[in-house]
Amino acid sequence: MDLGSVIIAVTGVAGTLGGAVLSQRVAERVRRRETALLRDHEEARENLLLRRACYVALNRGARQFTTALNRHLHVIREGGAGEADKEALEEAKRVHRDSHSEAQMIAPDAVLARTSEVNRALSEVYGQVKRLERGEPEPGETVAGAARDQAEIWGLLRAMRTAMRRDLGVAPEE
Repeated sequence: MDLGSVIIAVTGVAGTLGGAVLSQRVAERVRRRETALLRDHEEARENLLLRRACYVALNRGARQFTTALNRHLHVIREGGAGEADKEALEEAKRVHRDSHSEAQMIAPDAVLARTSEVNRALSEVYGQVKRLERGEPEPGETVAGAARDQAEIWGLLRAMRTAMRRDLGVAPEE
């Protein structure tokens, strides 16, 4: 055997082995990329499910708090709130506060701006209602004024819900 044949044989074996090693490395790199993409997709899906559950609780809690404020204003008009009425309002406030606190940790800024508007409006009306309940309203505060302010919260709730739906991808962007 001459030297040329040996070189050709060694080159052929090296090429075959090198091709197998290179193919294995490329396949491993593709597998790692696919795994990372799958993991990213799963994380995005879990994040979406978490935000959706949070938004459902926040929307429900804010609506219930708004309704409880309305009911409490009716009770005040009719002559005073009993302990059960006061407890119902406090429970609605607590549920809303807890769901709003959760949203502050996971909602994007666009949604948070709307949830903060709702929270601020609910807190202001709640303060009015409690002062009226105690018979210590601030100058200009009346049951009618508090009822008007409470009714305006429904528009803020619609805007909040729209922002949440956009974030979840179920409402079109404007």
